[in-house]
Amino acid sequence: METAAEEPVVRPLRRDAERNRRRILDAAAEVFADRGLGASLDEIAQHAEVGVGTVYRRFPNKEALIDALFDDQIDGIVGLAEEGLAIEDPWTGLQHFLEAALERQAKNRGLKELLLGNRMAQSSGCAVEGRERIEPVVRRLVERAQADGSLRPDAAVTDMPLIQLMVGALVDYTRGVDPEVWRRLFTIVLDGLRAQPDVRTPLPAPPLDADGLAAAMAGFSPQPARD
Repeated sequence: METAAEEPVVRPLRRDAERNRRRILDAAAEVFADRGLGASLDEIAQHAEVGVGTVYRRFPNKEALIDALFDDQIDGIVGLAEEGLAIEDPWTGLQHFLEAALERQAKNRGLKELLLGNRMAQSSGCAVEGRERIEPVVRRLVERAQADGSLRPDAAVTDMPLIQLMVGALVDYTRGVDPEVWRRLFTIVLDGLRAQPDVRTPLPAPPLDADGLAAAMAGFSPQPARD
């Protein structure tokens, strides 16, 4: 009589192994925030103050490490959206989510590459799972702001990541010139999303002068990927 094959038992990591895993993930988040996803496993091991062999035991390659970090960052973005939903005023909740997500992006180059780059556009694996987790909570933010009459009715859920891409590019251009000027342009975008065209929010930062604009445009160059 045939019997079903037993399912393999997945044992939790030992406490010290889990601490190492968390330490590596935290170090990777910091290194990628500073240097982008081109940083190497050797650099991450050095920052975590562990041997590179320890990194490879937890993560067989950099892609596996990035996938695990991707899951962590998805948790963070979903948390920001849920914070927005907890705010009673729908417009304030939507603004909170968009601004908080951009603030994280402004501080973290790696986060932008993880959540707004090719990885999120992939059609399988963690990218699909990430989109499936983020999309419903952002949709709720958008729909309740439209139902409230504060968000223009022709705005779409898919506009929200594009707004982050657009303002995120500005973050990159102006990072070394004026790291707060993105808030000025973000406020202009927000006013464009409002259903009430007569509402004008005071701009929270002054404009760049001609020299600052020239420096921003001349000083930005994409960082080359490193193995």
